[in-house]
Amino acid sequence: MQRNRILLALSPIALSIAVASQAQAAVSLYDQNGTSFSADGHFNTFLTHTDDKQTQETQTRVRMGFLPNYIGFNVSKQAGDLTLGGRSSFWVTINDGSNNVTDTAIDVRQFYATVDGSFGQVLFGKDFGIYARSNVFNDELLFGTGLPMQNTGGVTFGNISTGYPYAVPKAQLTYRTNDMSGLKVAVSLLDPQSGEQTAANTDNSLRVEAEATYAKEIEGAKLSAWVGVASGKNDATDVDASGVAYGVRVAMSGFQVTVSGFDQKGISTALADQVLATEAKSDGMLVQGSYVMGATKLVLSHGETDFSGSKKELDAAAVFYDVNESLKLVAEYDVMSLTASKDTTQLALGASFSW
Repeated sequence: MQRNRILLALSPIALSIAVASQAQAAVSLYDQNGTSFSADGHFNTFLTHTDDKQTQETQTRVRMGFLPNYIGFNVSKQAGDLTLGGRSSFWVTINDGSNNVTDTAIDVRQFYATVDGSFGQVLFGKDFGIYARSNVFNDELLFGTGLPMQNTGGVTFGNISTGYPYAVPKAQLTYRTNDMSGLKVAVSLLDPQSGEQTAANTDNSLRVEAEATYAKEIEGAKLSAWVGVASGKNDATDVDASGVAYGVRVAMSGFQVTVSGFDQKGISTALADQVLATEAKSDGMLVQGSYVMGATKLVLSHGETDFSGSKKELDAAAVFYDVNESLKLVAEYDVMSLTASKDTTQLALGASFSW
């Protein structure tokens, strides 16, 4: 069960694309006297066939994609000049553990409150990290599978470790500005990775993260860009960790191109909250293009991460078809390449229901 919890935590989301879009379609459960309560959710399942040419292992499974299945609850209450809000979301794996009959993990990724006013917004509680957050949420494979992970009980990995580290949900205090002509800034203090596991913060110092985003429409073209930074420290080994994550997206006439990347030291290439025992450097990039024809979206993707001279790459092609506003069908083909190793390929066919 513990293994499933760890693997479930490695996959993204909800959000910029997933939770943000689904919050608009959330089912209203109560809306009276300045107080509202709603629910949103996402269910998905894929039939995957994975071929590891290095180990000569093939595997066919029924499993989740990059996003776990989840249900979320939202509350909002007007209190004078302030708007008070909150969100809780519960993420569930549909794949039971091998040693238990119904070993289904439940992962609480979000449990936070917000206070909005003329000053901006203050968030306190648990939410996704700020650093590399937009890199993850803008991945075109968010509703697909991505990196083949044939021997796990949880999700596939999207482009985690092949283009970006994952913005792990953490306890945090975050301030966000109001929209300033398309520019928004967020600054966050996050609980360190170690917390109180051994002694009072003997492993890592408080994590500081920030991000600036910009969105503008120019003559029919939609432009969005972002840059995020992170700073932390492993006190036990005196390692200073820092990183910068960035990206830009341009969309026009059905075409969309997204380019993102990161450059960091002392931070894990898989989990952005983890500070390493050394100041090892890593960098990566993700280049994606898509085209929408009616209800069909075509995606081509290339992601790579270089860690101490060892490169990991993922090339993918996917087709997304919207049966309606809630039901999506997916077909995806992935090729993972490692330095001095043979490729691993994966064919995935799936469906998702979101509201």
